[in-house]
Amino acid sequence: MTDLADRPNSPRGDRRREQLVETGILLLGEHGWPGVTTRAVAERAGTNPGLIHYHFGGLPGLHEAIFRRATDLVVGPLVTELLNAEDERAALTLMRGLPAQAAGDEPTTRLAAELIVGATRDPALGAVLRDELRRGRARIAARLGRLRPTWTAARLDGVATLVTAAIDGLMLHRLIDPGLPVGEALTAVEDLLEADGP
Repeated sequence: MTDLADRPNSPRGDRRREQLVETGILLLGEHGWPGVTTRAVAERAGTNPGLIHYHFGGLPGLHEAIFRRATDLVVGPLVTELLNAEDERAALTLMRGLPAQAAGDEPTTRLAAELIVGATRDPALGAVLRDELRRGRARIAARLGRLRPTWTAARLDGVATLVTAAIDGLMLHRLIDPGLPVGEALTAVEDLLEADGP
């Protein structure tokens, strides 16, 4: 029987949950989803496999918690940097460096790839990624709305969708083709912005 002090609503239980999720992230980066088993996580964390069932309801619940954390680690910083950009042109300048940054950050790249694999194989994980991407697009649309108050809601949503898809696409294509002409692509977008006016 599990000690009451280990329950999720206690500080000790919260620390244990955090430890299990962090351990799962490490295993995911090293071995992909097949390496994130109850036994492997428990052994690496130095704990009893029963705690995974206790804290997460089993391996699917742990996978979801790991997936959410990995999404925060991969998607969160990109969205935050874009939201902090002064304007669209500053955001484009930032985007010029993202593919090279991603290609040089192997652990984050591996997590990004595993997010896609997990989302396509497991509908529950796919729903988590869908919801996170929707939140990111909504935040980008809101920021664009402050920069471009005359744009319609549909246009803001459309541009936010294109921005998030462009980031994903550029990073994935750059991983496959390091010679991808990212600069030329973003210059073309800048030209479109110039044509559109302030």
